[in-house]
Amino acid sequence: MNDGNKIPILGFGTYTPDTVPKSKCEEATKTAIEVGFRHIDGAYVYQTEEHVGRAVRAKISDGTVKREDIFYTGKLWSTFHRPELVRKCLEESLKKLQFDYMDLFIIHNPFSMKPGPDLFPMGEDKKPVFDNVDLRQTWEAMEACKDAGLVRSIGVSNFTRKQLEMILNKPGLKYKPVINQVECHPYRNQSKLLAFCKSNDIILEGYCVLGSQRDPSWLNPDAPPLLEDPLLVAIAKKYNKTPALVAIRYQLQRGLVVLVKTYTRKRIEENAQVNQYI
Repeated sequence: MNDGNKIPILGFGTYTPDTVPKSKCEEATKTAIEVGFRHIDGAYVYQTEEHVGRAVRAKISDGTVKREDIFYTGKLWSTFHRPELVRKCLEESLKKLQFDYMDLFIIHNPFSMKPGPDLFPMGEDKKPVFDNVDLRQTWEAMEACKDAGLVRSIGVSNFTRKQLEMILNKPGLKYKPVINQVECHPYRNQSKLLAFCKSNDIILEGYCVLGSQRDPSWLNPDAPPLLEDPLLVAIAKKYNKTPALVAIRYQLQRGLVVLVKTYTRKRIEENAQVNQYI
C-alpha cells in the first residue's frame, strides 16, 4: 500500500445478515484461518466483532497463527463521523475484538448519520436522520488514530472519485487513503474508479465480487444472478472451474484486493486456493 504496509490480496468478509446466527461467523472465520486466509474484513456495524475476535484468538491459542500474521480491517460507522467520536468508535471495536491495534481502519461510508446509540437513526417520518460533517475533519481524526498507534493504515469505503479528491486535495493532508473498498463485479466493474485509484497509488478493494447481495432492500429480486451469466458460465466450463472462481480471478487479475464471504467449508477452501486453480 502507499504507506509501505502490505495487505493480502484475498480477504475473508465477516458481514452476517440478520437471518444468519452470528455464531456462524465465528466458525466460518476459524475455518478461513485454518485453510489459509490471513486477511479478515470486519466492521463496527456488522455487530460480529466479538465473534471474529474470539475466532482469531482461538487460532492464535492453538498455534495456527500469531497476531502479526493476521491483517484485520475495521470500519468507522456513519454515526461516528464527528471528529471527536472517531477514536471512540475505533476503541469500542478494539475492545470487542480484544486487539491492541487494527491493521486497517476505513471510513465505511461517505455519508454521516446522527450520533447516538442507534446504528440507523430514524426520524418520526421513518426516514434516516443524517448529520452534516466535513469528512476532511473526520479524516484528520483518522490520521490521529494512526499516529496514536491504534491503527497501522487508514482508508475509505464506497467513495466516489470526487469524494476521494476532496481528501487528497485537503490542505495539510498527512496520510493518503491507502484503499477504497467498493462493490465490484462484472456487472459493475468500476473501471473508471479503478483507473483513478491506480493513478493516485490507492488500492481498489472489491466486495460483492460474486454479484450484489440478493437482499430485496439492496437489489431488484428480478435482476439476473451474476453466477448464472451465460458468458461467465461458459468461461467456467471451458476451464473446468466454478463461475465463482472465474469472477474472483477476474478481479485479482485487474489488480484489486478481493473480499469473499461464505459459511461453507468447501467453498471457503475453494476460494482460498483461487490463485492455484486458474
